[in-house]
Amino acid sequence: MADVPTADQLRRAPKVLLHDHLDGGLRPETVAELAEQTGYDALPTSDVDGVRAWFAAATEAGSLEEYLERFVHTVGVMQTADAISRVAAECAEDLAADGVVYAEVRYAPELSTQRGLALEEVVEAMLDGFARGAARAREAGNRIRIGVLLCAMRQQSRALEIAELTVKYRDAGVVGFDIAGPEAGFPPTRSLDAFEYLRRENAHFTIHAGEGFGLPSIWEAIQWCGAARLGHGVRIVDDIEFAADGTARLGRLASFVRDRRIPLEMCPCSNVHTGTVPSVAEHPIALLRRLNFRVTVNTDNRLMSQTSMSNEFRELVDTFGYSLDDLQWFTVNAMKSAFIPFDQRLALINEVIKPGYAALRSEALFGPVAAHAPALA
Repeated sequence: MADVPTADQLRRAPKVLLHDHLDGGLRPETVAELAEQTGYDALPTSDVDGVRAWFAAATEAGSLEEYLERFVHTVGVMQTADAISRVAAECAEDLAADGVVYAEVRYAPELSTQRGLALEEVVEAMLDGFARGAARAREAGNRIRIGVLLCAMRQQSRALEIAELTVKYRDAGVVGFDIAGPEAGFPPTRSLDAFEYLRRENAHFTIHAGEGFGLPSIWEAIQWCGAARLGHGVRIVDDIEFAADGTARLGRLASFVRDRRIPLEMCPCSNVHTGTVPSVAEHPIALLRRLNFRVTVNTDNRLMSQTSMSNEFRELVDTFGYSLDDLQWFTVNAMKSAFIPFDQRLALINEVIKPGYAALRSEALFGPVAAHAPALA
């Protein structure tokens, strides 16, 4: 049996994150400080420890609706350019400190216009913050590259506007588009004009599908809208049947997703907290990995789910016995699926990810000093 990765190895392992919400990852102390600075007075408590505990309670939410209630307050303190820039900078630093070498962080700019900010000002504040945070991380010895995904809220009617914003800023750090919000009652085809525009403009996009709703949501996202990736995609298992001997038979949609290598942006801890699955042990990620779907591991909302990429990996290691080889497989899957040019993805895989895991495996065999010694004769 392969050695179980240590907590330190999990932190140092190079990681790739494709599904992380900016407004779901604030530091509790930042929420409290920004509330005071911006005059936001709707927090349930102004005490930092109280704020931390209130957000941590989201892990017991049990439903997507209750889980999402917390976002009212993170969005509430993100209504100035300085606040948005600070949140983005801290996000970059936190991810880099956790060993993330590439991340795509998403946010719906329309959520930060309550006090008069223009959509462009929101996007530019995000880009400024990520650049500053990545620079500070680099000074601390942690290198990270961050691409921005602009979200449209599927229950609103601004998807085309946000899609146009995505194209406008795609040479400045915005790498793609997404729609988020409630799936039930708001199918992705409501935003079909936005997806048709993005395809004409050769732009990348992912779609939240198969989290709060089932196979029809996934089918529309792929076959009507042309999604390159699926946000969550958990309910694809509804199209997989099992024979008496345990053999899996994939339905036509599940086969299409697997055979076309459509990436699944899976978020194990978040899916438990929202009641999408009962536990990590019952999460379909292990089954889908075994059936060779292109599975990736993500955080979704680091604050609400009290998680990090290292923690997500730890949950999978503890639950399914995964090794460093398995974690590298997830990581390479994610890097292959990123919305940056192929040569840049390949460079990160060959020059950062694979050497990083090789060093960790060598360390496990020979110890931390020998891992960096010349190769044995």
